[in-house]
Formats: sequence, structure tokens, C-alpha cells
Amino acid sequence: MQTEEETASSTMMMDPWSIFLYGMKAPMTREKYRGRLAKFFDFIGLTGETMEERAKTFAERGRTQPDWVFQSVLRFAQAQKERVTDGEISPATLGNYIKAVKLFCEMNDIVVTWKKITRGLPKARRFADDRAPTIDEIRRIIEYPDRRIKPVVFTMLSSGMRLEAWNYLRWSHIKPIERDGKIVAAKMIVYAGDPEEYFTFITLEAYRALASWMNFRKDSGESITPNSWVMRDLWNTKKGCIQHFVTIPKKLKATGVKRLVEDALWTQGLRTKLPEGKRRHEFQANHGFRKFFFKTMCETAGVKSIVTETLIAHKKMFVVIASLAIVAAYLLPYDAMTEAFAARGGGSGGGGGGGGCKPYCHVKP
Repeated sequence: MQTEEETASSTMMMDPWSIFLYGMKAPMTREKYRGRLAKFFDFIGLTGETMEERAKTFAERGRTQPDWVFQSVLRFAQAQKERVTDGEISPATLGNYIKAVKLFCEMNDIVVTWKKITRGLPKARRFADDRAPTIDEIRRIIEYPDRRIKPVVFTMLSSGMRLEAWNYLRWSHIKPIERDGKIVAAKMIVYAGDPEEYFTFITLEAYRALASWMNFRKDSGESITPNSWVMRDLWNTKKGCIQHFVTIPKKLKATGVKRLVEDALWTQGLRTKLPEGKRRHEFQANHGFRKFFFKTMCETAGVKSIVTETLIAHKKMFVVIASLAIVAAYLLPYDAMTEAFAARGGGSGGGGGGGGCKPYCHVKP
């Protein structure tokens, strides 16, 4: 007799769709891959009322007819190549479509000679043709009338964290760092409890913005604890309201943060409808903040690449390095960039405690 847990596990192992989802850790990755795989199923004319049914049909036929799978993927790849040639999609988008199909096949033991498929794909650019937001654009973003926008933007700008990290961030994961008796920055644990966990830092201004947000919630009646989510839903203060209570916080997931930033961009006039034939805005909504961190901030200040790569989790340092040494490297941009920003009319004050300030630190709402 199988236990209930064994039965559920056995059912999952027999379900191609569940196995496919199991191969992805991040919820946003699952959402994107689901859409890409659906486009492939549409292209080959796979029927079914749900993705689960379509996945099962494809897996069952694919295991017994590998030639059919190969021809289906090849035709799909060729059709997307033509779209690349016509300028409808980029080579990177084509590669992402193939990645979704490949993952499904690998997770469900469907044999495909992928070298033959990928050999004919156009090479994608290593870096996207976009830029980091400018200081003036950052000023406009944080003027958006939502108390959460400033701590969100400052935290992402100064840490280089990915959007998905908001799904893990609690108040206890952020600890202030003092130098000569003054707070100069804060240490932040990213992806806490996950195998991908790492630490980085945020600036004094980002820490102050977060602390102000948490204090506002506390003063409004929420019980703030070390376990409190850093970002939450807004609450309704109208008399007689029966939902969205301040005392019952609901975590603002990465998808919610994404919508918040996108709303700010459109409302503040930093997003308009793209001209025909153009697929990208000048800077990405959230990844642009990450690019600001390692391009505008760290590279300009001369921070060593090994430190930058560690702070944005591109590399892991397997040698034990004193945290204070990394803090010192992280604080390098303070003095190095203050003069440059002042020369552009931003002034040279602000920040308080521990040297100068990164350029966006002078941004005042």
C-alpha cells in the first residue's frame, strides 16, 4: 500500500507538466517558460483544453516518435529565425523559445539532438542594447505618489539585486553598518534560506528610506517584527473599509513590485508607446536599476570587478574574505562620484555619515 505522500509523488512523476514546472525554481521563470512553450504547442497544432493535457500529449508522442519531435522543433526554430530576419524578434528571444522547449524535453526524457537545432540559430548579443536610467530619470521615478517607490528604487539601485529577490526579503535580512559611530550603509541578505543566498549592501539613503517606510507602517498600527516582509500591500484608511487592513499585511511579491515600478514609469512620463519596429525602451524597468549599480556606480568608481560580480551574485567567492574589506570596496563610489555629480548641478551634500555619496543619493523627492 502506498502512502498518500507516495501516491502524490508518483502522480507528479507521471505528469509531464508537473515535471516541467519542477525544473524551474523562480515563479517568474515558470510564467515566462509557460508562455513560450504554449507558443510552440500552438505552432505545431497541439490540441487540448489545458497546458497539462497538451504537455501530456506531446510527451507521450515524443517518447515514441523522436523524429516527429525533431522535425517539429526544427520547423519552429526556422519560423522564429524568419521573424528575427524580419526584425520582429531578437536572436535572444529566439534562444529563449528554444530553451523552454529544450527544458520540457529534457525533464520528460524526450530525446532530441539539440546540437543540430542550435547550430543554425543566430547568435544573440551578450548584452542588451539598453542603458541604465539617468539621475534625472531616477528623480522623476521617485516622485511617483506611492510611499513604497523610494525604498524600492533606492534598494535596487544600491544593491544590484534582481527583481525576484523581493519574494524573500524580510526586515531581519537588513542590518545597518557603522563607521566611526555613524551608520554608513547596511548589509543585506538576498534570497535568504535559498541555495542561491548571498549578501550585498545598500547605501545609507536606501537604508533610511526603508527604515522610514517600516516606521510609517508601525505608526499606522502594523506590528513590525524581524520577520515582517519589507514590501507589503497598501492599506485602505477609509472609514468602514472591510479589506486591506494595516494590521493584516500581505506581502508585495516581485510581480507586484514590477507593476509598481512600471506604473511609476508610465505615470511620470518615462514610458510612451514604442515607435513601430522598435521593441525596447531605452532602459528596462527593473533590470535598469541593476545596470545602474554595476555600470554607473561601480565601474565609474573603479570598484574591482570581482567585488562587483560578488555583490550582484554573478560569482561566488569561495575564499573567505572579511566582510569589512568588501564594505570598504562598496563604499568607494561615495567620494569618487560626489564631485562628478556636483559638477552636473546635483550639489555635494546629502547622505550624512561616512564620506561622500553615490550620485542618486542626492535625489530629493
